Amino acid sequence: MAAGAGPCDRGRDVGFEPRAVTLQGASVRLEPLALGHAPDLLSAADEDAFRYATQRPESWTLGAFERLVCRALEGPDRIAFAVVDLASGRAIGSTSYLNVRAAHRGLEIGSTWIGPAWRGTRANPEMKLLLLDHAFESLGAWRVELRADARNERSRRAILGLGATFEGILRRHMLLPDGHVRDTALFSVLDGEWPAVRARLLARLESVA
Repeated sequence: MAAGAGPCDRGRDVGFEPRAVTLQGASVRLEPLALGHAPDLLSAADEDAFRYATQRPESWTLGAFERLVCRALEGPDRIAFAVVDLASGRAIGSTSYLNVRAAHRGLEIGSTWIGPAWRGTRANPEMKLLLLDHAFESLGAWRVELRADARNERSRRAILGLGATFEGILRRHMLLPDGHVRDTALFSVLDGEWPAVRARLLARLESVA
């Protein structure tokens, strides 16, 4: 038993501890989200980025985006990242590890958005590669979940395009800020599936600018 540990600490799995780290790719960098990213996020965003979001800015002002960042940082079991475009050095979106289940070596990748200028580029598949690679290779995850509003066909296609497995619909799953009761599409990648998913992501990155 580690020094200072008590009897209640016996058997605790301390090997799965996601933290706010910096993950570097070829075209984007994921770094811990901070208030200083708010001006860039305001410039990058459009309304479509938050069409199906569970959290969204209440207005298109710097103060609203600062509050959005604060809510992300205060969320339980959440590690929020800014997505930084290496070419410009500016934050172009955000993504998070959510619902961390340390005892079961599981987590969710979600609350992801990027500005319209970077949709369809390397940014989204590369950020997913960075997050999945860190989860499976560095943290030793057994299961990574991805979720989407069941109405969001674009997001659902993108998740399937990663190689994730569709597991079903969580019906009447959550209340959105606009009052809609959301059905949630649930997807997952398991540790044994990761090598094939990784190869698929790398091939996709080779085919996009």
